[in-house]
Amino acid sequence: MKELTVIAQELSINIKQAQAVAALLEEGCTVPFIARYRKEAHQSLDEVAIVAIRDRLHQLRELNARKEAISKSLMERNLLSDELAAAIAASETMSGLEDIYLPYRPKKRTRAMVAKEKGLEPLALFLLEQLAEARPEEEAGKYVNAELGVENVEEALGGARDIIAEMVSEDAVSRAALRDLFQKKAFFICKVVDGQEEAGAKYRDYFNWQELAANAPSHRVLAMRRGEKEGFLSLRVLPETEEALFILLGMFVKNESPAAQQVKLAVADSYKRLLSSSMETEIRLFTRQAAEKEAIKVFAQNLRQLLLAPPLGQKPVLAIDPGYRTGCKLAVLSAQGVFLHHDIIHVMTEAQQEQAGRKIKQLYGEYKFEAIAIGNGTASRETESMARRLKLPLPVIVVSESGASVYSASDLARQEFSDLDLTVRGAISIGRRLLDPLAELVKIDPKAIGVGQYQHDVDQGELKQSLDDVVVSCVNLVGVELNTASAELLGHVSGLGPSLAKNIVSFREQHGPFNSRQKLLNVPRLGPKAFEQAAGFLRIANGENPLDASAVHPESYPLVEAMARDLSCQLEELLQKESLRKQIEPSKYVTSKFGLPTINDIMQELEKPGRDPRQGFEAFSFSEAVNSIGDLVPGMRLPGIVTNITNFGAFVDIGVHQDGLVHISNLSDKFISDPHQAVKVQQAVQVTVLEVDVPRKRIALSLRSENVAHGENKKSAPGLGPAKLGPTRNKEREAKGAASKPAAPASFNNPFARLLGKQDS
Repeated sequence: MKELTVIAQELSINIKQAQAVAALLEEGCTVPFIARYRKEAHQSLDEVAIVAIRDRLHQLRELNARKEAISKSLMERNLLSDELAAAIAASETMSGLEDIYLPYRPKKRTRAMVAKEKGLEPLALFLLEQLAEARPEEEAGKYVNAELGVENVEEALGGARDIIAEMVSEDAVSRAALRDLFQKKAFFICKVVDGQEEAGAKYRDYFNWQELAANAPSHRVLAMRRGEKEGFLSLRVLPETEEALFILLGMFVKNESPAAQQVKLAVADSYKRLLSSSMETEIRLFTRQAAEKEAIKVFAQNLRQLLLAPPLGQKPVLAIDPGYRTGCKLAVLSAQGVFLHHDIIHVMTEAQQEQAGRKIKQLYGEYKFEAIAIGNGTASRETESMARRLKLPLPVIVVSESGASVYSASDLARQEFSDLDLTVRGAISIGRRLLDPLAELVKIDPKAIGVGQYQHDVDQGELKQSLDDVVVSCVNLVGVELNTASAELLGHVSGLGPSLAKNIVSFREQHGPFNSRQKLLNVPRLGPKAFEQAAGFLRIANGENPLDASAVHPESYPLVEAMARDLSCQLEELLQKESLRKQIEPSKYVTSKFGLPTINDIMQELEKPGRDPRQGFEAFSFSEAVNSIGDLVPGMRLPGIVTNITNFGAFVDIGVHQDGLVHISNLSDKFISDPHQAVKVQQAVQVTVLEVDVPRKRIALSLRSENVAHGENKKSAPGLGPAKLGPTRNKEREAKGAASKPAAPASFNNPFARLLGKQDS
């Protein structure tokens, strides 16, 4: 109950909402199911709030488990006093709890331990009293004992200071004060390692870099850490030493007596030798976790936008995986994405392009495909131009092939197309992701899709949880056609998982298509609980019950049937006729089980049963006048597709094999703190070319209207230089992380930049 009270306060919800969500999670309910079909229980919380409750509940339970472990350890050693037990119970954070435990934690032999063994602890306590009349040297003389290893007065005082230093470093109050200082005023101090200037050139922006750790954006934190890990950078995170000592001296030094001078020395030693390194370790962990959390958030936002990109829909397509040396691989797919035929063409010479055109026209006459999907890798623009010159009455669409090669080499692809070459599998994946991006992309590890920011540097467990949440959320938001979905897609449906998904596909293959949701209960190992969780998210087109094609849950069928009876009509009529639905008074059907939130959801679903929440598909094409980076000139206005979004800007494909970077300062006419406020992944945009660096293959772009009016941005982003340009696109750059090079540490919007002598905007 205490955990839920804390969560309710933190999330500004009432305790009953937190209790309801916790109880449903405990029952094994999934987040999408809770959000969609149990609104009455938790008073219509959304998925974000439900996930927050789930994750915070897990954190608090981990904290409580640690409290129990610490209490048990202290009890076994007869160290658990009532006061200590109360302090442990009252601790609200893991760091605070560890501070309480620190003095009692079993540890390696320390200088303070050695001093205590020499009998110097009473001397340390005497010095800490800081009596005005105390004479430290005189008192220390009493502890000189050659047999115990104390040879003289200075050794006695040194040992006493060691004991005081450890006491200071283990004091919970002093640690809390230092922790607050480090979190607010520590600086990242980054320098190049001697002799690594050339090898670490990609990190040159950080060769002599400082900034306030509290203000450092996640991409810079992760870039500096990566450079340090690779051995090119040295990195410290420290506040001003004088300020740290001022805090500690104020806490432990009482006066100016000779004894107090000994305490001053001990405090300074404690900070230099013990506390600074301990707090630096904590602040490094704190900033790393914050940066990782932000990077994971960015990745999750991008992935959600990519998965919910508009589908072309069920239309036969010709998919082309373009290439020079080995040719372009063709794959013809049916409207349902079934592989029908493959071939190969070449486009390097005019003669080859003419022959390729004849081949495509021949296939068009045979298969009547309604769109051509072309991967955006090598030879993409040449292949696109050739296809457009054919003047076929269908759209030619360039499709991102990020992750296609990962899929083509996967076990799943080998199982699906064991007799096909990897490149043909890649073409099939390109075509299918045009038909339905969500259904195809769920087959690929999200990290390989290439829409992240330093995703390989973050906590992989947390990243996986976050991305899994996104995939599950998107799949269940859209809904899944039960009779055509792959096992991979079904595996993300609420309550199913890989094992039950495979059982469903096997049952479907053996017994034919499902004609009702209820038949799911005949699938081996799929019991009532799994059915309850999954049924509402599964669709059956043309099933026995028209509601099976909708998001109305089977548990609500009696309610809808009652509506139809009251109107003296059939279910089909209720779904087809708006005039009948307008006669329904929702409040009339409220029961103890179904409240207005559920009934209103049902009414919306009856208007457009099984509607796809994704936007309608719109064909996009690049400028025919631009095919390579050499064709670009500052001031050009070009169409592009947003391929990735990071904290520092958005990468845009303009059809020249390298993504350009629209820095955050050029994303909007007004100030924005998050690029997602201005653009989405896969959004079509019109950009202005600001700068082109052909040797480094970097392109700077803008979405600001002033750049449209003036041709180019006269007020270039300060403090960036050439490093503000976008990275070269690697056909599978996602395998190495989307942001393989660190973003330049932009000095604008950074008040500390003025102190560093950087230009500030």
